Amino acid sequence: MESKAKKGLQAKLHVKAGDKVVVIAGDHKTAKGEDPKLVKKVIIDKQRAIVEGVNIVKKHKKPTAQNPQGGIVEEEAPIHISNLMVVDTDGNATKVARRKEDGKTVRYSKKSDKNL
Repeated sequence: MESKAKKGLQAKLHVKAGDKVVVIAGDHKTAKGEDPKLVKKVIIDKQRAIVEGVNIVKKHKKPTAQNPQGGIVEEEAPIHISNLMVVDTDGNATKVARRKEDGKTVRYSKKSDKNL
């Protein structure tokens, strides 16, 4: 069975770049009431997202023109999107659904029924 990526189709994910999310599972699970984090980038074919301030890892970098010193650098590593939940305008973690409005597909919060 071929995946959607191999067929040339793009997967529809509940998270996209610029969304505010909370981590619901794993080592970086956010406490209730903690500020939501911003999604920097979504890697569609691996179903992972890079989230600001989450899953920080230390990488050993060689000296380059941009970083002549080299050394150990802390950066965000991708986290699986199943561990993320989108935060709506009310600040609640919610599931995301899609509907057609004026011929366009829009994402909306299933909890508050407001557009995201």
